[in-house]
Amino acid sequence: MSSFRLAIIGGGPRALTILERLVEHRKQLPQHVSLHVVVIDPGNLGEGSHPTDQPSHLLINTLASQVTMRPPLSSVGDDSTPSVLDWAAEQRYRRHLGGARAPDGHEEQPVAERSHLPRVLLGEYLAAFGRQVVSALPLNIRVQHVRARAIDMRFENDVYAIGLDNGQTVFARYSVLAMGHGQRVQTAEDRRLAAFAHDKGAANPHLAYFASPYPIGKLDAIASDARVAIQGLGLTAHDVVSALTLGRGGTYRTEKSKLVYKASGREPRLWLCSRQALPFAARGVNQKGRTGRHICQFFTPQAVARLRARAMTLGDARIDFGTDLLPLLITEMAYAYRTAEGNEHVDVTGFTTTPEEIRLIRQILWPLEDEHFRSRAEFRRWFLAFMTNDLGEAYRGNRTSGVKAATDVLRDAREAFRAAVEYGGLTPASHRYFVEQFDPIVNRVAFGPPLRRNEEWLALFEAGILDVAGGAASRIDTPENEPNYRISLDYPDGPEYTAADVVISARLDKYSPRTDSSPLSANLLRRRLVRPFMNGEYHPSGIDIDENLRVKKADGRVHSRLWAVGFVVEGPHFYTHALPRPGIASRQTVDAERIVLGIFDDIATVDTTRSTATPDIRSEAVR
Repeated sequence: MSSFRLAIIGGGPRALTILERLVEHRKQLPQHVSLHVVVIDPGNLGEGSHPTDQPSHLLINTLASQVTMRPPLSSVGDDSTPSVLDWAAEQRYRRHLGGARAPDGHEEQPVAERSHLPRVLLGEYLAAFGRQVVSALPLNIRVQHVRARAIDMRFENDVYAIGLDNGQTVFARYSVLAMGHGQRVQTAEDRRLAAFAHDKGAANPHLAYFASPYPIGKLDAIASDARVAIQGLGLTAHDVVSALTLGRGGTYRTEKSKLVYKASGREPRLWLCSRQALPFAARGVNQKGRTGRHICQFFTPQAVARLRARAMTLGDARIDFGTDLLPLLITEMAYAYRTAEGNEHVDVTGFTTTPEEIRLIRQILWPLEDEHFRSRAEFRRWFLAFMTNDLGEAYRGNRTSGVKAATDVLRDAREAFRAAVEYGGLTPASHRYFVEQFDPIVNRVAFGPPLRRNEEWLALFEAGILDVAGGAASRIDTPENEPNYRISLDYPDGPEYTAADVVISARLDKYSPRTDSSPLSANLLRRRLVRPFMNGEYHPSGIDIDENLRVKKADGRVHSRLWAVGFVVEGPHFYTHALPRPGIASRQTVDAERIVLGIFDDIATVDTTRSTATPDIRSEAVR
């Protein structure tokens, strides 16, 4: 029997989808050929960044009914597409206030269509799906999970040699990079803030700097009487706030239709700050069901293709986001707004936006555009009113509220964004604007937290646990003569400062092989096996790949048997971190299928009448 080996570096959801596609296309592998799949990951197979040992107060950002690992018509699961919600119900999972698993003696609730469930439950679902997909593989495809971290890769003797942190080396004809989220190397800002805590620690033992809050358990070291500055107001900040409130024994309850926080006494004082100091918009109550979505009429892949063809007549197929695409997107959002607010059919033919609709859409995207604040107190009043008004729109629902219908366009037009952005489809300057300025807006208004989380923040404001420090353009200073950080902002009425003992950077890092802290990334670059993805002189993030996800070497040549998928290719691809939705052939499935079919095509070209086995896993010094 001829034998081949595939190494998958990373054992999270992308690895599971590759395994699922191996099941789906298993008949393309002849019975006399065996494929040995080695999944390299120190964690449990399938869990990835959703480990089952994390606290249950951390929630899935997406509705559990809109997350699944089963693509349509999959051989795994008898062609059914159960979501995380369905699986949770099958497991007789119950929940209580805050979304955590119900302990004995607490009032329980069954999961519902609109439930945002704990991420630990998502981890359990992924692990269960992993066991199911492995058991569905045919006898000539076997999976071995190596609980180690890949730290090096070489290409020698026509195979990839993958060095592990346990001293072993895995040799494989085929390899896939699917490492998921990484951690940046220390920046100058990280070093400045960490050095201050080190140098002033004797004068203030509470001083600490966290370059990342994960794993979230390390925040347990923060003293209850500390003053904590949280840099960022997005989903990671919500995790931090949850860990330092619910994770400290605090509880929420409803009193007179209002959520109220009951402190445990172990919570530190929390201050929010960031470059924009804008809260992420709450998800609107879902009125579209599991698979419903806005059908775009103006901002579409077809419209992008027409713009690209027009640009090509001038000799360059790249287009400008602000000039060419943003007007179409604003029109699409205005169309969704009018449809939701109108109670009658809106004719697409001849549709034009009104000046008031344009003003409303711009207010959604750039709420600070016409705002000016003279003091922190003025900004704070605006901030709380902004959150309260946004929650009011969220309660109305994503079909009834014009605001939430418009923001849902930014989720549902994902394929148009991809058609425009991917593989350097924008001019370099426009690409920089999209990645560094507009995409954060998309995340803030369309991929915000569960509605419940923003309710909790308002309750924490009222309880005096949480507050906002400064406003847009606030900064963290390290004063020479004070043993504490200062959150500083210059207002027309004069500068204002807020003292803090702890600073937590609550932002996820983009992946770049240049700045990722893992030894594997550094060695892939050093050995010239990968190169950063570039659009002209601009590096948005990620490593370079071709349209079949094959990795490009430093000289631009393509590896024929090395692929990359997921977060490491966020750059040539766009929005790679979303998990699949029920009933949809997701990007994750499509990418995995390209890889699997590429492997099977290569196997078909090899003379299978002779053994082509590669060495087994063995111990050796990693060179």
